[in-house]
Amino acid sequence: MVRVAAVQAGSLVFDTPATMDKFERLVVGAANQRAEVAVFPEAFVGGYPKGHGFGTVVGSRTEEGRDWFRRYYESAIDLPGPEIERMGALASDHSMALVVGIVERDMGTLYCTVVFLGPDGTLLAKHRKLMPTAAERLVWGFGDGSTMPTVDTPVGKLAAAICWENYMPMYRATLYSKGVQLWCAPTVDDRERWAATMRHIALEGRCFVVSASQFSTRGDYPADYDTGYGNDPHTVLIAGGSCIVDPHGAFLTEPNREGETMLIADIDLGEITRGTFDFDAVGHYARPDVFQLHVNEAEQLPVVMADWELDE
Repeated sequence: MVRVAAVQAGSLVFDTPATMDKFERLVVGAANQRAEVAVFPEAFVGGYPKGHGFGTVVGSRTEEGRDWFRRYYESAIDLPGPEIERMGALASDHSMALVVGIVERDMGTLYCTVVFLGPDGTLLAKHRKLMPTAAERLVWGFGDGSTMPTVDTPVGKLAAAICWENYMPMYRATLYSKGVQLWCAPTVDDRERWAATMRHIALEGRCFVVSASQFSTRGDYPADYDTGYGNDPHTVLIAGGSCIVDPHGAFLTEPNREGETMLIADIDLGEITRGTFDFDAVGHYARPDVFQLHVNEAEQLPVVMADWELDE
């Protein structure tokens, strides 16, 4: 049996040091419940800018919006960097695998990223969100096929789909083909219908699904942050909905929208084999003579330096 935790909590947006302190408290809380894997929400470190337009309409940007983007950029983290080192130390101290949503800073661009840390503290891999949704494209760049890993750990093979990537059937098929056992779904989608997608993926992929959503209130954002949701600090901006599902589509923990919480479940990876007995999407239930998916996993670089050799 493997004990997993879905951490439902919100960032302290634009205050990364305070968020990291909160992250540490949450990891300790998961360890106290003997969790071996803890999954954190999308953009937990770096923050999710719910409701902000960054002064942008089609064809125009404001100076104030540029200032807000600078603040957001300065709240993001480098990979590798001191925050990742701190995460690794916590993973090692508690012998726990961590799957954490971050906002990654790389040169002039931000990415919505998930990092995987092994129970020995090693940074095992990262996944950059392939397709930011709607207005997220104002502030986040696009991942490519080079960061779509499944990660081998002592507690199973992990992979991540961030928020609406879970609706991308070809991405799902790619992770199924890589043998994902514990499907991690960091998100900020707090709609009730989200749970239907989590159950579908568990059934389709014959894997365990751990969905961790933020639960955030207006008070988690700065006082001068214009969300369009007013200034009552108790107003809920992201309402959770985290859950854990088994390979037969049954909830091990029901979706929770009651506040910050930590959902815990004990899982038996042997249930995956029991599930693939009658359905394996990339095995005996596939029809490669009819359907095939071709995946480009090459890193897409905008500048490639050629090693020229000049003739004498």
